[in-house]
Amino acid sequence: MSSYSDMDQVWPRTASRAGGELRIGGVGVGDLVARFGTPVYVLDEDDFRSRCAEWTAAFPDGDVHYGGKAFLAPALVGWLRELGLSLDVCSGGEMAVARLGGMPPERVVFHGNNKSVAELRDAVEWGIGCVVVDSFTELDRLSDLARAAGVRQRVMIRVKPGVDADTHAALATGGENTKFGLSIASGEAIEAVGRVLAAPSLELVGLHSHIGSQIFDLGSFATAAERMVAFLKEVEAAHGVAVGRLDLGGGLGVRYLPGEQAAPRPAELADVLRAVVPADVRPAVEPGRSIAAPTTVAIYEVGTVKGRYLSVDGGMSDNPRPATYGAAYTASLVSRTGDAAPRSFTIVGKHCESGDILVHDVELPGDIQAGDLVAIPCSGAYQRSAAGNYNQVPRPPVVAVRDGEARVVVRRETQEDLLRLFV
Repeated sequence: MSSYSDMDQVWPRTASRAGGELRIGGVGVGDLVARFGTPVYVLDEDDFRSRCAEWTAAFPDGDVHYGGKAFLAPALVGWLRELGLSLDVCSGGEMAVARLGGMPPERVVFHGNNKSVAELRDAVEWGIGCVVVDSFTELDRLSDLARAAGVRQRVMIRVKPGVDADTHAALATGGENTKFGLSIASGEAIEAVGRVLAAPSLELVGLHSHIGSQIFDLGSFATAAERMVAFLKEVEAAHGVAVGRLDLGGGLGVRYLPGEQAAPRPAELADVLRAVVPADVRPAVEPGRSIAAPTTVAIYEVGTVKGRYLSVDGGMSDNPRPATYGAAYTASLVSRTGDAAPRSFTIVGKHCESGDILVHDVELPGDIQAGDLVAIPCSGAYQRSAAGNYNQVPRPPVVAVRDGEARVVVRRETQEDLLRLFV
């Protein structure tokens, strides 16, 4: 039996090979597919838990909020609750999942650039721990709702630190030209502080920034932290208030391809931030992708092989990332050992789009054929959570594996589920 995980960081930590078959959490993919079908997302629960533990160990003097938008399910919320993490949500739907999973409301932070009045009302009535205010309009709405409910709602203000992180444009959120947050440079952020302090129904507990996602350069995080610390001092000088909490967001990158730059560790980021953030300010971070992505593999069955095109039974509906912004993945034959020399294949989905491509130019055994199973690793973040129903294709299930056992945490969608929506 050979191990995957130490070799290239793209496979879950319990992944191994036995006779050519991929095993995760002590369960072979053949057994998983026989029970749950394909496509299927297989989540290594021990890996997920260990990555959560790395983050909490790196920030013993701070708060770790798991970024639920990466992937969220009630079972996973239970793990987070048990492990002592808090949770970020950015919609009423994600808030509902947090409630179903039993997360205490005081450990939930609510994000979003356009929260509806109904969502804000639900958050206030639930007793949510913190709302991250993203605009003056939202500030006024929240103040009115909290006053009507007779509560003092805790808030952070989302600030644009003016940092253009080295990542894809669709993933950058910290520069001046972004829909998120209030600008330091324009004076919006300091005005928002004043408005919150003047609102009896709101309590300012911290400032928030987030510079983007899939970032490897720790210097970008340091720059953002420096600008936010400087803004903390500006707030204190202007209003005589010492803000004691600084949420510096998430965005730490992960390795999707063997041979890519190694992903920074949580402890490395903690060292960078600790050198900048004053000891009397409590830091918070929001890892999502860096926890979820490497823990999960997507398993597909090969349907046809036509020249260099290898078609599988999923596609852009269950993983929109390659078509949306060119995300790159690798893949492996995982149901057997190939007997032929490798060839270059492009793995495509079943949708009626030429752009329905999951993996470009991956080396696979030349004898790969219909009925074989292929796995795409690092599939735990922004895949099932962003999946849709293009061509009325139902979404795959998520199956958690641990200690030789497998259990469904998100069931497979059916045609009946889809037809139920039509009137």
